Amino acid sequence: MDNSMSVAVLGTGIMGAAMARNLLRAGHKVSVWNRDPAKTEPLAAEGALRAASPADAVEAADVVLTMLYDAAAVAQVMRQAAPGIRAGTAWIQSTTVGVQDVPALAALAADLGLDLVEAPVSGTRAPAEAGQLLVLAAGPEAIRPRVAPVLDAIGVRTLWTGEDPAKGSAVRLKLVVNSWVIAASNAAGEVVALAQALGVDPGQFLNVLDGGPLDLPYLRTKMGLILDDGLEPASFAVDTARKDAHLIVDAAAAEGLKLDGAEAAAARLDRVADQGRGKQDMAAAYHASR
Repeated sequence: MDNSMSVAVLGTGIMGAAMARNLLRAGHKVSVWNRDPAKTEPLAAEGALRAASPADAVEAADVVLTMLYDAAAVAQVMRQAAPGIRAGTAWIQSTTVGVQDVPALAALAADLGLDLVEAPVSGTRAPAEAGQLLVLAAGPEAIRPRVAPVLDAIGVRTLWTGEDPAKGSAVRLKLVVNSWVIAASNAAGEVVALAQALGVDPGQFLNVLDGGPLDLPYLRTKMGLILDDGLEPASFAVDTARKDAHLIVDAAAAEGLKLDGAEAAAARLDRVADQGRGKQDMAAAYHASR
């Protein structure tokens, strides 16, 4: 059975470009748009159709997928896409946004006649390029078969968290996951900084953890990026991580929680961004210790 679809990918940064490539490999017809047109050129060479505007990109789409920076960018781009949207088109919204942003995006979907599926993803550059993302999705049962070929192309598994995307169950889970990712990356940087300051070989620290319950592949990966000066190209950039860190702090505050670690992580990412390292991997927060 032919499950190929026409998919418009709006936003072709690290994650969006990888998603578009995997959709092409799965046999889908893919149109791409990015604010910086140069970022769509490699995808055109692989078979994607470059669109001059969001409206052009979505004109013939069965599914629209957004992977942009934040909720404001999503709303702006989708309004620009409005003239080309056909009523009843499915919208997979994969940008990580705040809990408070979800109702407004759901209302925008309704205004545009789109069937919304909230679908933030867990994973960074390498799993995105391999089509191994974990998709955290919320949407009605009736829509799920329509978007399954797209979700199956970009991810290894889809975890459905609820039926009403306006309630933000997928976004809430994504922020919890990212709170751990940011905390672990920040800890890796602080461990390296402390070890170096105290004259300890970071390798000895890893030898202490070797094979034990505290030994994490993610810790070793982030420490390796720092020690090998491999912060570019980013798997998860400082600018994106700091945005997510502030979304986490805001979500906690809205529930009456004070997360000291999350606030400190956001502050460290702010400081390292101010050093001009916003496009480097989030492990660059190591440099905030200096």
